[in-house]
Amino acid sequence: IGQSLEERCNRILRDMEGSLTARDRVGIQDFVLLDAYTSESAVLDNLRKRFNENLIYTYIGTLLVSVNPYKELGIYTKKQMDIYMGVNFFELPPHIYALADNVYRTMLTETNNHFILISGESGAGKTEASKKILQFYAVSCPSTKLLDNVRDRLLLSNPVLEAFGNAKTLKNDNSSRFGKYMDIQFDHMGGAVGGHILSYLLEKSRVVHQNHGERSFHIFYQLVEGGEEDLLRWLGLERNCQCYSYLVQGECAKVSSVNDKSDWKTVRKALSVIEFSESNIESLFAIIASVLHLGNVTFVADSQGYATLNNSPEIHWLSKLLGIPAQVIQVGLTHRKIEARSEEVLSPFTVDQAVYAKDALAKAIYGRTFTWLVNELNESLANKVSDLFQKTVIGLLDIYGFEVFSVNSFEQFCINYCNEKLQQLFIQLTLKSEQEEYEMEGIEWESVPYFNNKIICDLVEAKFKGIISVLDEECLRPGEATDMTFLEKLEEKMGGHAHFVTHKLADQKTRKTLERGDFRLLHYAGEVTYKIFHLQVMRQSKNAIVKHCFPSTEPDSKKRPETVATQFKSSLVGLTEILMSKEPWYVRCMKPNEGKKPGLFDDVLVRHQVKYLGLMEHLRVRRAGFAYRRRYEIFLQRYKPLCPDTWPNWKGTAAEGVECLVKHLGYKPDEYKMGRTKIFIRHPRTLFATEDAFEVCKHELATRIQAKYKGYRVKGDYMRQRQAATKIETCWRGMKARREREKRAWAVKVIKRFIKGFMTRNQPACVDNTEYLAFVRQNYLTRLKENLPKTVVDKNTWLTPPPIMQEASQMLRKLYTRHMVRRYVQGIMTERKAQLQIKGLTSSIFKGTKENYPHSVGIPFVDTRISKYSVPVVKYDRNGFRPRFRQLIYTGSAAYLVEEAKIKQRVDVKFFLSQWNSPRVSVSTLSDNFLILHVQCEDIKQKGDLVLQCDYLFEALTKLCLVANKHNFIKVVQGSVKFDIQPGREGFVDFKSGQETMIYRAKNGHLMVVSMKLKTVWPFNSQNEQIHFLNYY
Repeated sequence: IGQSLEERCNRILRDMEGSLTARDRVGIQDFVLLDAYTSESAVLDNLRKRFNENLIYTYIGTLLVSVNPYKELGIYTKKQMDIYMGVNFFELPPHIYALADNVYRTMLTETNNHFILISGESGAGKTEASKKILQFYAVSCPSTKLLDNVRDRLLLSNPVLEAFGNAKTLKNDNSSRFGKYMDIQFDHMGGAVGGHILSYLLEKSRVVHQNHGERSFHIFYQLVEGGEEDLLRWLGLERNCQCYSYLVQGECAKVSSVNDKSDWKTVRKALSVIEFSESNIESLFAIIASVLHLGNVTFVADSQGYATLNNSPEIHWLSKLLGIPAQVIQVGLTHRKIEARSEEVLSPFTVDQAVYAKDALAKAIYGRTFTWLVNELNESLANKVSDLFQKTVIGLLDIYGFEVFSVNSFEQFCINYCNEKLQQLFIQLTLKSEQEEYEMEGIEWESVPYFNNKIICDLVEAKFKGIISVLDEECLRPGEATDMTFLEKLEEKMGGHAHFVTHKLADQKTRKTLERGDFRLLHYAGEVTYKIFHLQVMRQSKNAIVKHCFPSTEPDSKKRPETVATQFKSSLVGLTEILMSKEPWYVRCMKPNEGKKPGLFDDVLVRHQVKYLGLMEHLRVRRAGFAYRRRYEIFLQRYKPLCPDTWPNWKGTAAEGVECLVKHLGYKPDEYKMGRTKIFIRHPRTLFATEDAFEVCKHELATRIQAKYKGYRVKGDYMRQRQAATKIETCWRGMKARREREKRAWAVKVIKRFIKGFMTRNQPACVDNTEYLAFVRQNYLTRLKENLPKTVVDKNTWLTPPPIMQEASQMLRKLYTRHMVRRYVQGIMTERKAQLQIKGLTSSIFKGTKENYPHSVGIPFVDTRISKYSVPVVKYDRNGFRPRFRQLIYTGSAAYLVEEAKIKQRVDVKFFLSQWNSPRVSVSTLSDNFLILHVQCEDIKQKGDLVLQCDYLFEALTKLCLVANKHNFIKVVQGSVKFDIQPGREGFVDFKSGQETMIYRAKNGHLMVVSMKLKTVWPFNSQNEQIHFLNYY
């Protein structure tokens, strides 16, 4: 429900014209709000603006003006009906549904009777307006099986009445040729429970004559075109309208916009739903067919000039269909019955008189048949619901508007007289309702100047001196009454009347516009000239031909019969009494152009209709005094945002709130009055200023309301999310607590087993310690995985295993060591491997003996010196120990000590391979770089041992070992080294550690070599590891 209300409010705000901000483009939706309300041009301009914007409805207060658009606008859907149901009359744009809904709700609220008067000229949309109102009530009223049946009958009565009472005219393809008043009866709950129809002035002359471009009543064409073959055969009809004289006079039997076959099916279905019996339906169509056959009856003159009938088949079909002997029909069509005292005399007709009598009979048959049809409909629509509750009524009066043609006959006279009476009633009721509203509200009533057309009504209907009375006298007086005698009688009785003019009574200028057989009436809507010809022939006919249509209880011949005009006057008086007992509502229908073209607005035609529909008179009455009035509650509800004191809620009475609001808006005292339940605003400009201020305020309020609404929505979303989060938290915490409890219970069990396993860990495996021992194994292996040694030389990183893992740990350590060695060895290049092998040789000689060896491990041997070895050295003389810079060169056969290009000393490689107890090369254990190369002194060619200092000591000695392919000739000596200066003469080199490196000759004649003390820390670098791996592998 909330969503539908929200959508309805959105539609109302979106579609509402009430803001009037677009009034310059689309006009004003209520003529009462026009400033120039007395100007026809202003009214016309407003109608044109709205018509151009497809806004065909406009108000004059509660009167609805409707302009026929001649196209579909899509404004009569079920959705539109829902929008207008239960909405304040002025809350939405003007619409026929708004009027119908307001009438319905007012009837239910006040439990009184109402009527809606729908008027306008042919083609203006009166019939469609009546249909739309009925359709709206069919949808909006409560629904039950019984009420639905009544609703269907009410709706289907329309196509039946249209078939028998509507015809194609020059102005309208579905023109109502009779006046219709329909009462819709409602129960106390608002359900439609019944109906009643009254008809007025059926245009019977259309049965026998149609103007060019017009047709007779629809039912004739529907029967011929759509009737079943068996039915047509039984009625003696052919499926061709051209065969019947009464259907071809207008030369327009076929109409593109009318589908006679489809309409025939609709009528047949409607008659069945309304529950016409089959016998009545057959009789009804038999009478319709008899009229067609009667139209084809022809007369010929005999020798005396009197009319006679041929033995035509039409008489046979008339006799069969009407159930009257053929002889009676022949006599009735050719003779007039005259009563002379107690005798009846038959007077023969001339041919012209017989033709007229035939046409009069056809009209009488059709007219009385139409009356019978309306009565049958009323029986079907009669209220069959219990009369325990009070019934209320809404009447629909669909009647012809004011008609002005080039030739105006008796029908136009009656129609315009009817409109004069309705205009009189209209003004009286409007003034009455206005005056009553003012008095009820306590507002002083100001007299309203308006044209009172009572003088015209009296001219037509006054007893003894009105036109109808004169017509009655002329039609019923003895002797021959002619058109001119009737006109002379009118001139005699009404010669001085201001609204009656004839050729004889007119001035010289007006006389030119009148023929001698014309008279002119000055109606409220304008002047109309009527033809006298054939007015007197409307006298009451006395021919009793068809007992079925003409009852045997005809008035006594001695009683003065009524003319048709008097009958119409009496029925109009009855209608006026009915309408005076009800609350009035009005729909004024207009057509924008004569060609039925959409989008075309003919100013001259519309101005004429504005005049004869009495819109200006009604507008002047409605604008008398105050242009706008609204109930306090409605006015305050709409405009309360304009005052801070009344927005958003006023806590006092509505009247006090409106008083506060208008003071804030600055209304002057003469611009408004405060009634008992309503505020009255005198000038439209005051309302427009208020409406424009409301339009500005509305945008600001819309922004604020939008912000509030968005905040409300966001807050609502937040509250829902927070509530959901709280629920989720509660569930999550509960789940976490349950899991925690389960974990703790599990932990207790595990800890118990762990403690028991720990206590029995040293015992043989059993149930108590199996899990604990498995945990110990797993834990040790997990920790071992994270703390494996990074290098092979790392002897301390391996974790100490628990007793149960001792054996496994040893096996794993061996496997892991071999794995690391294999991985390193596989990753070493061939060149690198060769050098590391050389480094391994150096390690085997000096590891643990030479103090500075560990520091040399990380320094790679230079390949260029290894392949063809040459290294710079410092040679100390054997006598005096003077340093000499030399180059030590190894070859495959000897070692050379070279000074520039001169070989100073040569030592054969074989010397190093000889079996000699003394070492060939001596070095100290300290960090110095000295080596003593011992040469055999027995060789006189040798100059003695060589004392050399070499920065690449380990590299040079390793190369020497490789050249000699032997390494046990090197001796690492601690303290002093003895060497041969020459054969038989010895020298010494003393080695010791000190704070700084020094080389000098000591006082004892020895060569003293002082070297710095180095820390004996093994450098763990990758090269050292690789050497170790090579040695290991």
